[in-house]
Amino acid sequence: MKITEDELKNILLRHEQWLNGDANGMRANLSQANLRRADLSSANLSDANLSRADLTGVNLTGANLTRADLTGANLNAAILGSANLTEVILSDADLSGAKLYHADLSGAKLYHADLSGADLTGTNLTGANLTYANLYRANLTDSDLNSANLSDADLYRANLTGVNLTGANLTGAKS
Repeated sequence: MKITEDELKNILLRHEQWLNGDANGMRANLSQANLRRADLSSANLSDANLSRADLTGVNLTGANLTRADLTGANLNAAILGSANLTEVILSDADLSGAKLYHADLSGAKLYHADLSGADLTGTNLTGANLTYANLYRANLTDSDLNSANLSDADLYRANLTGVNLTGANLTGAKS
């Protein structure tokens, strides 16, 4: 379902009210929404439901997506630079070609996510679950994967220059 710009502004306003405990607020439910190429830079979507949403090419630079549910979402070629994705759920999400440089994905659930060709330069992935994730040709330069679970992940041709893998689980990972 395609969301108009005015509808999106209203949803974001009501979500902000909900986050602030306002009785007029409502948690953002953008499940299965078509938000292709939307500008959501600096938006506060913490705890929002964006499962199976089409976020192809969306600009989420500096956005707050803490604990948001993006299960099965399409974030192909999305821009998430410096976004807060702490404890976000991105299982089965398509992040191929996404720009996630300097994003905070600590504690994120990226089980079976497609991060092929993604730019994760300087990204914090401390404690993230990347089990079965596809990181083919991903750029992880200077990223922090301390205590991350990369079991059975595909790291073939990934750039791991300067990556911190202290305590990471690499059981069955392909490189």
